Amino acid sequence: MKHRISSQGVTRRRFLHGAGAALAAPYMITSTALGGEGRPSVSERIVMGGIGMGGRGSGDLRGFMHFGETQVAAVCDVSKAARDRAKVSVDKTYGDDGCAAYNDFRDILDRGDLDAVMIAAPDHWHAIIAIEACKRGIDVFCEKPLSLTVREGRAMVEAARRYGRVFSSGSQRVLGDHGRLARYVDSGAIGQVKEAYVNVGGPPRPCDLGGEPVPDGFDWEMWLGPAPWEPYHPFRCSGAYGLGGKGWRTWRDYSGGMMTDWGGHIFGAAMYALRLDETGPVEVIPPDGKDYPLLTYVFAGGVRLYHADGKIKGRLKFVGTDGEAPGAARDAPDVRGSTLRAYQGAGGLPGDFLHCIRTRQRPCRDVEYAHRVATVCHLGNIAYELNRRLKWDPVKEDILGDAEAARLLDRPKRSPWRI
Repeated sequence: MKHRISSQGVTRRRFLHGAGAALAAPYMITSTALGGEGRPSVSERIVMGGIGMGGRGSGDLRGFMHFGETQVAAVCDVSKAARDRAKVSVDKTYGDDGCAAYNDFRDILDRGDLDAVMIAAPDHWHAIIAIEACKRGIDVFCEKPLSLTVREGRAMVEAARRYGRVFSSGSQRVLGDHGRLARYVDSGAIGQVKEAYVNVGGPPRPCDLGGEPVPDGFDWEMWLGPAPWEPYHPFRCSGAYGLGGKGWRTWRDYSGGMMTDWGGHIFGAAMYALRLDETGPVEVIPPDGKDYPLLTYVFAGGVRLYHADGKIKGRLKFVGTDGEAPGAARDAPDVRGSTLRAYQGAGGLPGDFLHCIRTRQRPCRDVEYAHRVATVCHLGNIAYELNRRLKWDPVKEDILGDAEAARLLDRPKRSPWRI
């Protein structure tokens, strides 16, 4: 892919780019640089773009626009209707018509003025877009799940580190819904945790839909991108949630199903609470109807993590030597003084990302943690697909002794796309 980065850029953006390699040098705004009512002046705001303007992406972008320190300058979507709606929303927020709208993500990344980009395209696009943003010196907020494959995820981590980028995953529910529960479990209130149960949906499936005419204003070729070519069908590319066959999250070419989509939240919360999100399991065992009724992840310390699709009340359950955690995550007692990672700055996950853009620190939901969580979900899908045990090396990130399974850690990409 041709690298078309512009040579122009505002002074503050040059600072952020230069500070990125260390991810340490603090950036301060003086009171004289503030605009009206305490909002940073235009030259001092974090300039953002949004790629993927469906329901999730539009919601994320509105969340960032609530912060006075941001300026959304551009949006991108392969649907003209979606990008036009997003532009109207941004312009209405700022009271002008200054938001640019693009069909091709390369054009928005090549503007030369973006400090950060929010990515909410379908999963099969995440790695390519995020890595290209990192190459251009742009910080990244990428919706969960991080990747479509394990190898993509590691490439995203490496790009963030190589180019010194702040890279946060959009897994809002890890702390937003389950932060109290995680702190409670981590405090030792239920003793040593032996088991955790995660209640999310299952894997994707191959798509068997036929073809229909491509509607005007929709770039089907660009929507497919690196995925295998298939004819257009509205249920192939709709953003509908679930595995009911009416949206891209159902289909294997574009998604890991609910296993990765909601797994990014709930497996993420379990691994965060148990301090396992810098490693991975050593074995993944598919259900056999006897000794292993549930998909089982075995970690080196003996903890077992179960995929309990519909088998427990609530989304997440911990079992320790001294009892079980409350079934309702938000009903857990709030533990003070926890040493678990926490959001920095103000305003939850987006506020943490913006704070880290200025300070060059790593965010609470850093790309490495997101990759480790996504890897657990991908391994589960592979075990389901092959219906056999997997031996996993979490250091080398490789499946041991099973060449067929190891091949599923990555997928070929349709030309000309690559990472």
